Amino acid sequence: MKIGFDNEKYQRIQSQHIKERISQFDGKLYLELGGKLFDDHHASRVLPGFKPDSKLSMFQKLNDSIEIVIVISATDIEKNKVRADLGITYDEDVLRLREEFQNRGFMVGSVVITHFNGQPAAIAYRQRLEHMGIKAYYHYLIDGYPHNVSLIASDAGFGKNDYVETERPLVIVTAPGPGSGKMAVCLSQLYNENKRGIRAGYAKFETFPVWSLPLKHPVNIAYEAATADLNDVNMIDPFHLEAYNKIAINYNRDIEIFPVLNALFEGIYGENPYKSPTDMGVNMVGFCICDDEVCSKASKDEIIRRYYDATNKLAEGACNENEVSKIQLLFNQAKITTDTRRTTIAAKECLAQTGHTSAALELEDGTIITAHSSQLLGCSAALLLNVTKHLAGIDHNVKLIPQSMIEPIQHTKISYLGGRNPRLHTDEVLVALSVLSENDENCSKALAQLPQLRGCQVHSTVMLSEVDRKIFKKLGINVTCEPVLKKRK
Repeated sequence: MKIGFDNEKYQRIQSQHIKERISQFDGKLYLELGGKLFDDHHASRVLPGFKPDSKLSMFQKLNDSIEIVIVISATDIEKNKVRADLGITYDEDVLRLREEFQNRGFMVGSVVITHFNGQPAAIAYRQRLEHMGIKAYYHYLIDGYPHNVSLIASDAGFGKNDYVETERPLVIVTAPGPGSGKMAVCLSQLYNENKRGIRAGYAKFETFPVWSLPLKHPVNIAYEAATADLNDVNMIDPFHLEAYNKIAINYNRDIEIFPVLNALFEGIYGENPYKSPTDMGVNMVGFCICDDEVCSKASKDEIIRRYYDATNKLAEGACNENEVSKIQLLFNQAKITTDTRRTTIAAKECLAQTGHTSAALELEDGTIITAHSSQLLGCSAALLLNVTKHLAGIDHNVKLIPQSMIEPIQHTKISYLGGRNPRLHTDEVLVALSVLSENDENCSKALAQLPQLRGCQVHSTVMLSEVDRKIFKKLGINVTCEPVLKKRK
């Protein structure tokens, strides 16, 4: 994968910038974390060289100064809200996040249950946390939040909330997902710290949109595509332009809420240390792009990937047409079509030539490998075999897995496991190769090529099974599919 982002520079200047922000206040900074602290695969796709755990590694340089507070909404607890990417409820994800942070050496101080209004499920959850030895606090619903500033910045507003006890200078406030109330927790803490004579600070750490890149830069357009379901829109920050006569990029929700935040800061401190929503951010990603062309290409691929993801969900009835339509408009801004992604054309051509569902993969050097389904293999499984043979220098006509081994597996799938599709999936092909590799040098060579597939692009003419999607994801391959459901036999 070609590198377009200097990860080492990012680690260095981002941690330094956060240290400088802490020093601007009384040695206490509440940092609202937007997006993911680890497993940030969107950032690693649009900024090749950015590692999914880059932010976590950066914070490890400040580990002794950091305390993490996890926020969850009582409403989400009550509704058993589920994280779509992980398939677990938000309340379980709080425990998962806590364990992940602690395993990496971070201090997790407490959990704050926001939007609390006496919900029985939230009360039971707090009791569960306390039985586990985890500190838990309530932050209450405030009438008229966030516009009723006089009430919010008073003892009947923020003053009513539990004061979250923290020990360290940098408090990272994070949550399982959006709408959890992270910003309100930070502002409530500022109010209650100020009552105790501490002038604590607030800052926001979001990777996208990148404020220092142009509005229509592919990296920023890719962020809009990623949040099409939330209807986020990138905008020039008018407050920053007025204050500094400089263009900076932010998004509609932060710009719309800034006048309210400004009033809240003035209600707490008598003044606002920030002149714009961009001022509140600490993101230095834009200064670490070392190859703009590589990042631009990767971002265009990501926009197309998001489009196909939306059309696939639409085909399954999991989203509405507005999400698809918005991303189509972004195509015009980025000056791309689905055919910009070479694998899209190659997969469709293979389908036209063979009449079978097909898939195509683009290697780092630009080579395109294709495959189609057969009676023995699905197109994804066949593609993995073709690609690994190509990389290992094995003749295309060599059969790595003999038919005599495939047929018994098919028999088990259909006769004993009640399956409908006899073709082997990617996981079954990889297991077969692993078994054969003990005595077959070609199979061993083919398996050894798998790490080279990380960052490659794949397109399929049919929506892939969950098994194939997961295998491609584990291999680090970015997959798109035509919104065509497999026909059941």
